[in-house]
Amino acid sequence: MNRLPFFQRGHRGGIKFDQGLENSHLFLLSGFLFFVLLSFLGLSLRLFQLTIVKGAYYRQLSEQNRIRELILEAKRGTIIDRKGFIIAENIAPDNKKNDERMASRRIYHLPEAIAHIIGYRQTADANDLKNDPCLNKLDLGDKTGKKGVEKLFDCQLRGYHGKKLIEVDAKGKYLKTLSIVMPQEGDKIQLALDLDLQNKTYEMIKDKKAAVVAVKPQTGEILVFASSPSFNPQDFEDNNSQKIDQYLTDKNKPLFDRISEAAYPPGSIFKIALAAGALEEKKIDDKTVFEDTGVITAGPAKFGNWYFLQYGKTEGMVDITKAIQRSNDIFFYRVGQLLGPDRIKSWAEEFGYGQPTGFGLNETEGLLPSTFWKEETLKESWYLGDTYNYAIGQGYTLVTPLQTVAATASVANNGYLCQPQFLKNPKSKCRKLPLSQNTLNLIHKGMVEACAPGGTGWPFFQFGIMKKQPSLKTATQSAVITGLADSGDATASGLFQPISVACKTGTAESHVPSGISHAWFTVYAPSENPEIALSIIIEEGGQGSDVAGPIARDILKEYFGRSE
Repeated sequence: MNRLPFFQRGHRGGIKFDQGLENSHLFLLSGFLFFVLLSFLGLSLRLFQLTIVKGAYYRQLSEQNRIRELILEAKRGTIIDRKGFIIAENIAPDNKKNDERMASRRIYHLPEAIAHIIGYRQTADANDLKNDPCLNKLDLGDKTGKKGVEKLFDCQLRGYHGKKLIEVDAKGKYLKTLSIVMPQEGDKIQLALDLDLQNKTYEMIKDKKAAVVAVKPQTGEILVFASSPSFNPQDFEDNNSQKIDQYLTDKNKPLFDRISEAAYPPGSIFKIALAAGALEEKKIDDKTVFEDTGVITAGPAKFGNWYFLQYGKTEGMVDITKAIQRSNDIFFYRVGQLLGPDRIKSWAEEFGYGQPTGFGLNETEGLLPSTFWKEETLKESWYLGDTYNYAIGQGYTLVTPLQTVAATASVANNGYLCQPQFLKNPKSKCRKLPLSQNTLNLIHKGMVEACAPGGTGWPFFQFGIMKKQPSLKTATQSAVITGLADSGDATASGLFQPISVACKTGTAESHVPSGISHAWFTVYAPSENPEIALSIIIEEGGQGSDVAGPIARDILKEYFGRSE
């Protein structure tokens, strides 16, 4: 038989096993045992890695799943006015809740009235996070000041966030609080702003394109900072996208701050700087007179005095006091010719025109032209007519209301140009102007005469306030007092308190399609011991004395009609 059986008989009748098969079974058994041993060894190594090598790591992951860190948002600092009235405050988040983050809501009081000075805040973007200048850095999701005081004092207002560690179960349900680091509230900021006066001022201009700014002459503290049209900062706080889009597309530009970001031809209020320069350089003195001829010429061009152009009348011989009082253009044409364009520019710069005030918010520097500027920019020569226009604040000249009030205050405080300040009782930043006492006295006298009978500031000819009389309470009695004031009897009876003011009117030709002039008025009071300086512009308002003057008068009535 060719095939061999699995076993065969031996010679002694026993069974003989196949040696090859036996070896095969042993090999398989050995392989199986080796695999088991290798698997056990691998599991042992993995167990060693998980428990010994990476034990701390996995314990940390487990703790993170069990323990959560929550942000306790700091309450943003409150902004108050000079008397302690709240302008902006945060409703504190409920940090007792166990949400990932409780965002607090900022509340603005009298929002449209204060919008351009207070500004608003929004959620910090990538640029804010990257370029954050504060020690208490922004976290993702934080809100930050974007405009106004909210931006200027953002580091002080934002405070420091706290933290809370809580334990949760496998489903993320709160179990207990492990530890708390309480947040630190932001600083309270007290502004120099008079909130009541600010609101009443805004109510007077809110239907116009206008700007009003008032300061304390001795310190530069900003009492009023009102720009119209305005907006509601609450819309930015609440992320009202529809309203924000309307602001951005509104042709009246409600987000535009007309106090420091808009520049206008100054008109006759610019004559103060011109007069100071001419007096200091001895081009004129208190005895210098020029005859008002109604019109003067520069080549083929004619330049008239406003009084002649409107009423066909001249004013005879005019000295510096009368020139300021009557805002006589002929006098200032002559003075501008004596001083020259480049010296006009230099003296205007002394009064702060043509440069930012540095008060902290966005501002334009305006424009003070020169012979070089015209040649380089317009590729044209400078003509005598350009000098005439320059002398009365027309032509290429542009200034801001903020610059104007600072210049006005420098006359009020006897020759110091003070940087406008937001905070109450600040460390004042003032520099002495290179003006003699005689120059200051002459300009002051002219401005006082401008708001007295015969001057251009007619709304202030009979300026004063009614003293409060506790015994006179009825409407009828109040009407009697008003009638006495109008007749002059109130002054004699002691019911009416006259207040002397110093002012300068301005009517500036605009470049708008309507062709209507801008109306300027700048004033300080009381004239002998000034407490407040105020500048106002009404875009396309017409005559400064007719439109801006009455508003300035009503603002000062509000100011002097109550105690500080």
